[in-house]
Amino acid sequence: MDVLVVGSLAYDSLETPFGKREDELGGSASYGGFSASFHDSINNGNGIAIVGVVGNDFKQEHISWYKDANLDISGLEIKQGLTFRWKGSYHGDMSQAVTHDTQLNVFETFNPVVPKTHCKPKILMCANLLPSIQASIIEQTQPGRLTILDSMNLWIEISRDDLLNVIKKVEILILNDAEVKMLAGDENLITASKKVLELSDGGILVVKKGEHGVIAFHPDGIISIPSFPVENLRDPTGCGDSFAGAMAQRLSGGEGELTLHELSESLVHATVTASFTLEEFGTARLRELTRAQYQQRLEAYRMMSRTS
Repeated sequence: MDVLVVGSLAYDSLETPFGKREDELGGSASYGGFSASFHDSINNGNGIAIVGVVGNDFKQEHISWYKDANLDISGLEIKQGLTFRWKGSYHGDMSQAVTHDTQLNVFETFNPVVPKTHCKPKILMCANLLPSIQASIIEQTQPGRLTILDSMNLWIEISRDDLLNVIKKVEILILNDAEVKMLAGDENLITASKKVLELSDGGILVVKKGEHGVIAFHPDGIISIPSFPVENLRDPTGCGDSFAGAMAQRLSGGEGELTLHELSESLVHATVTASFTLEEFGTARLRELTRAQYQQRLEAYRMMSRTS
């Protein structure tokens, strides 16, 4: 197995300047899984699996979507109750979501058990979850190459000690620029990033900057690449998760120590993939993406950023 994605599976109700949606399939494991699966199909990989929990209200249609994407969902737990739900809206440049309601439902007691068949993926992707749960997942797995961990401002606020503990257990930490500054207590992004690396005892830090691209800190240097300019922005939900999913699958193809060039190449693919995600509501664009469409944008991005 190339990538194991552990995260949330959810129903999102949201509003943007371009419309409204109710009970749109979402969650970090959904976006990360569909993204990783797309790249797995391009690269003739060894499969992607997701682990998560849903309620017995979860639609069979959405189970079919996972199966149609060739995602291994044997680690999907269906519990009595309702699926995790989030309600939010985006305004202006849509850079930040406004949360109106969160109902954890069955996700509140989520205690993931990784199937024995999934315990040795090439890459473990710990999507955005409570840090103590991420630590449990890491203890249950032995990734063949590396572990990628994503987090958010809420855990910095309420579970800082647990977060500081778990980031020392992974090779790659992904945060956005505001989260890096918050965790470090420093408003300068570069010095804040260096402080976060000290807190995590080294490793690699990937900092998402939204429309301003991404900057990554590797032991051999710093990488800075732009975002892809998207004209038809509809819904930015899940962009960070699809970014991480693409990155994870691309890194599963290598062996040994992660080089600066390999990291840079994975970030190119992650950036291009995320640019598709926000063109439609929910996971639709990821699920319908074709190789030809992806290749065309990838080539345009390389020409634009002169990345090779």
